[in-house]
Amino acid sequence: MKVLLLKDPKDKDSGPDPYIEELGSYSLEATLIPALSFEFTSLDSLFEKLSHPECYGGLVFTSPRALEAIKICLKEKSKKEAWSKSLKQMWSIKPTYVVGKATASLVEEIGLVPQGEMAGNAEKLAEYICSREKPNSSALLFPCGALRREVLPTVLREKGIPLEGLTVYQTAQHPDLQESLSSYFSQQGIPASIAFFSPSGVKFCLQHIQKLSGDLINQVKFAAIGPSTAKALRDAGVAVSCTAGSPSAQELAAALHTALQPHSPAL
Repeated sequence: MKVLLLKDPKDKDSGPDPYIEELGSYSLEATLIPALSFEFTSLDSLFEKLSHPECYGGLVFTSPRALEAIKICLKEKSKKEAWSKSLKQMWSIKPTYVVGKATASLVEEIGLVPQGEMAGNAEKLAEYICSREKPNSSALLFPCGALRREVLPTVLREKGIPLEGLTVYQTAQHPDLQESLSSYFSQQGIPASIAFFSPSGVKFCLQHIQKLSGDLINQVKFAAIGPSTAKALRDAGVAVSCTAGSPSAQELAAALHTALQPHSPAL
């Protein structure tokens, strides 16, 4: 059975994409189509803040893109040297809170140790942070996207835990999205399942998919990487067949495998 994943493929230099591999282990034929493109912003401000770890109680990352922003900063020789010589060590003694395995692995790539990756979503990560941080302590630095959800900031604010957000990327529709979807549907036909990886992906992709699927759209099982994406699908009037238990290839593959069994109802 064919499964369409609306996400970027993993960097080819770092081996096979884990979603393709995991779904393949269930004999599901997965195709990746990037739904989003990202423009990085405020990188000088980001590194300026990273240069003063003494001002912060730790870091919070809810998206791999925020780590990509840091990696772009560290491509500059002087910044890379400053990070390696002292900044990495100074940040490493503070907590680095993350959602999901993909974000956690990027944190490890810059030399820090992630905490809370098993929380699975922003709501649970907020609870995790609140169980470890004291009210009115030093602010946690939160590099994020322009379309961030307010769940985590709201929970921390209610508990008196300071959080300093900095927008480091903007989200837009991938320039090749419409063409890629049209090509996929004309060559592969209607997939058994389509998995969405963000509310933005729902916003940019769903209309195209509905048009391309026509009356056959009711045959498609729709999957979500997490609760906020599932909510975006339901708000758009789509029945969600499964949601990954946590944002990982293993959890999504297992959820899809179950959902694609005969007589599996929508949730």
